[in-house]
Amino acid sequence: MKLAILCVDDEKIVLDSLQQQLQKHFGPSYAYEIAESVDEAWEVIDELTEDGYKFIVVISDWLMPMTKGDKFLIDLHKRFPEAATILLTGQADESAVENAKKHANLHAYIRKPWRAEELIKIIQAAIDASK
Repeated sequence: MKLAILCVDDEKIVLDSLQQQLQKHFGPSYAYEIAESVDEAWEVIDELTEDGYKFIVVISDWLMPMTKGDKFLIDLHKRFPEAATILLTGQADESAVENAKKHANLHAYIRKPWRAEELIKIIQAAIDASK
């Protein structure tokens, strides 16, 4: 089975940084996908699912245009309950985090700016838990 990690954020610089850190640490073990909006994320998810990929971790910002991160992660959890969800944001309110914990099986909440070591440790724990 081919495994993928998806990062969703409306800031390209954040996505580039995440993708670079993940590739550097995990190497060729996973496909690393990025999306600048929730709509784009669903397109990526549908395409890769059709190609036989399984999303093992999905990292999402909270404050994005159109759809907030907690809502996206809840919808994602309904379709892919086995995917670990991580909220990576500097602006989520406590009710959004609680909402994601209750309804999206939130694996972790990380505040921006993040420390690479902490992020990698949390993602590794999410991967280990899903095996």
